[in-house]
Amino acid sequence: MENSRRQKRTRYKLKKVTDRKRLTVFKSNNHLYAQVINDEKGLTLASASSMEKIIKEKKQTKKKLAEIIGTEIAKRSIESGVKDVAFDKGKYKYHGIIKILADAARAAGLNF
Repeated sequence: MENSRRQKRTRYKLKKVTDRKRLTVFKSNNHLYAQVINDEKGLTLASASSMEKIIKEKKQTKKKLAEIIGTEIAKRSIESGVKDVAFDKGKYKYHGIIKILADAARAAGLNF
């Protein structure tokens, strides 16, 4: 119950306050996904996940994977012309793997 309320609250505030593209994070038990989304057109501009072959082959810990995905999503986002994003943590607390991914994306050049 709390997770869905947190997710709705987070998305509502993001869409209300800013018109930036949205960097969304999803975390399952085994994998981690990140997308940069244009909400006006409903398009995914860039994505990175632990399911991709080049990332999967590295066989890292979850924390290291989060760092790799953060830098990869930043690189792909900047290539597609999006440097300023709004970070959508969804139903997750800004803690642990989510924080590591966000810090890596910031270090790689994304502004949020």
